[in-house]
Amino acid sequence: MADSFPAITIWQPWATLIAEGAKRYEFRSWAPAGRMVGRRIAIHAGARKANVGEMRELLYRLQMGEAAQTGIDPATAIPILDAALQAPRSLPLSSVLCTAVLGRPLRNQELAAALGTEFINDSDRNQHSNYGWPLTKIQKVVPFAPAKGSQGWWEWRPAQGGDHG
Repeated sequence: MADSFPAITIWQPWATLIAEGAKRYEFRSWAPAGRMVGRRIAIHAGARKANVGEMRELLYRLQMGEAAQTGIDPATAIPILDAALQAPRSLPLSSVLCTAVLGRPLRNQELAAALGTEFINDSDRNQHSNYGWPLTKIQKVVPFAPAKGSQGWWEWRPAQGGDHG
């Protein structure tokens, strides 16, 4: 196990969708430094409670055949979103949920073309979707690891115990 991991904080439900393998790309307005590509990073669920309206909108898009425009696997994501809408407080907050290997970031147009769509984004924050960061080799952190988090990159040092990527 590594002593520490670069970590990124992601709002719910997107952090859980990554941990469950439904969300394959993190969208940001910026590309991570080249030295980050190929590294295992920690995915942290922020302290912000899941927004029910955002979850409903994402669920609607997935149910209406817009999955290619989100980069999210609907078969995995729809049951997660349905359950979260029934119990929004069930989504973990302020915790590292998993680790993932960060791939080479792709400009939105490049990723959209690869997925057969004109534009790709999994939220209504279009200004934050300039780059899609591929996330692979997901390994859940069991149990979730409480952590404060921060904006941008920060270092997560796993406590002893549990199964950490």
